[in-house]
Amino acid sequence: MGMRAPHPESQRDLRATSLRLILLLGVASLFGSLVSNGARSVTGPYLLLLGGSAAVVGLVAGAGEFIGYALRAATGAYLGHNHRYWKVAIGGYCMLAAIPFLAFAGHWATAAALIIAERIGKAIRTPARDTILSHATVAVGRGWGFGFHKALDQVGAVAGPLVMVAALAVTGGYTDGFLVLAIPLIGVAVALFMARSEVPSPRFLEVEEMQGDNIPSILPYAFFIFLGMAGFATFPLISFHLKVQSIVSDAAIPLFYAGAMVVSVFVALLLGRVFDRAGVHIFLSIPIISLATVFLAFSSDPRIAVAGSLVWGAGIGLFEPLLRASIAESTSLERRGKVYGTLSAVYGTAWFLGSAVMGVLYDVSIGHIIAYVVIIEAAALIAYLWLLLIQDPG
Repeated sequence: MGMRAPHPESQRDLRATSLRLILLLGVASLFGSLVSNGARSVTGPYLLLLGGSAAVVGLVAGAGEFIGYALRAATGAYLGHNHRYWKVAIGGYCMLAAIPFLAFAGHWATAAALIIAERIGKAIRTPARDTILSHATVAVGRGWGFGFHKALDQVGAVAGPLVMVAALAVTGGYTDGFLVLAIPLIGVAVALFMARSEVPSPRFLEVEEMQGDNIPSILPYAFFIFLGMAGFATFPLISFHLKVQSIVSDAAIPLFYAGAMVVSVFVALLLGRVFDRAGVHIFLSIPIISLATVFLAFSSDPRIAVAGSLVWGAGIGLFEPLLRASIAESTSLERRGKVYGTLSAVYGTAWFLGSAVMGVLYDVSIGHIIAYVVIIEAAALIAYLWLLLIQDPG
């Protein structure tokens, strides 16, 4: 059943409107990422300062990612029934306000609660935002549209850590940095309300509704995503390693994170175009990047650790845009919000379990972490072959 929109009337107008929507949502994500990633760049050292251990850092980071993704299944199911994308997205973005309150946390448990609260907000907003984006990317290319959005998001991810670097350099503490992160919240609000005013009904940007899904089952996607992400380290654990081993100074750790985010911007832009041509074949890079990250980032040599951080950034610029573009390309409008939520929940569950396991294994030895990642990513390669089989049975 084809569904044609009355507005905009021409392909040129459709493309222009789609581009404006992608840009405005990208700006909202830029400011939101500045806030969240500014805080995340120092999560490991900050939790350590407040009395946390390596296991605490791994569990908090993993729990935050787990909740931030697992709850998306519920959000996706909700959106599948009522399609209130804008209300849900705006409500989720409001929870970024938890970040500035980290300045007043006096114990690691309080900080953990605030970190997790922000992740809950991400669980609420992301399926709605991604579904809106999926409509807008039809006219410009799925991979490019999601890649461009991710690139803007990562610009904020670069700026956030630099704010923390400046705060640490000037004051020697984290409090002022967390308080400054309240300012970009204004930019989030302005961009979101402009985007909603520009396109109040984003479904109508997708002129043709596909008859059904292009894939018979999301199970192979789910297995591959779970295994691929279960072996991908979190930056809080990497930053904990950098601090506890005295590899670099506290002020340099956010710079490592900023460098990783710069890499992620270019990777998102480049590989978005590659996806539009190569499809799921590019997914093979996911287990490769996970393996390279763990071999490099946990080195005691600062130069190798820098390389590991940059490879980690490449993974950040690659994983989510590919997943989001692939879902948009493969699922019908009616199922898309639910599928986004379900696969995002798988993604987050994997990152939670993997982060928790690696946090515990770090207290044993780095060699144990490497062995774990090698095993889990070898299984991911098998799941990748299954994914290729259902994509191209012939």
